[in-house]
Amino acid sequence: MIYLDTSSLLKLLLPEPESAAARIAVMSEAKAIISPLAELETLIQLRGMWLGGELRTSEHNQLQSRLRTMREDEPFTFAEVPGATIATALRQHQASGRLHCRAFDRLHLAAMEELGVRRLMSNDENQAVAARALGFEVIIPR
Repeated sequence: MIYLDTSSLLKLLLPEPESAAARIAVMSEAKAIISPLAELETLIQLRGMWLGGELRTSEHNQLQSRLRTMREDEPFTFAEVPGATIATALRQHQASGRLHCRAFDRLHLAAMEELGVRRLMSNDENQAVAARALGFEVIIPR
């Protein structure tokens, strides 16, 4: 079981250099967890790309549709996160000392803890450092 952060989810939707490796890595998993946070952040990124002219309207619509259909695809599991996730993120932050982790990244790590997931797929080096500091295994598909 592995948790997909937004950077990994975007690799599955957009043609990027690491996309093939991300697909292979995800398909080797029994379960790939996608939280509402990752879904929201992905939708915001896609909208920004559309509004910024990087995506045509038809491409934007197709990518949103693909994200929705992932709900029925193996190995994806869209999991709700408990309300305690923000308190967990705050506790993680307070215990992190001099280690910096952006708020959304910290929320992903707190969601992992709340969901009992110990493995993270990410292409974000800073988040990977923070995840390892919490004892999580990190997969960076390349």
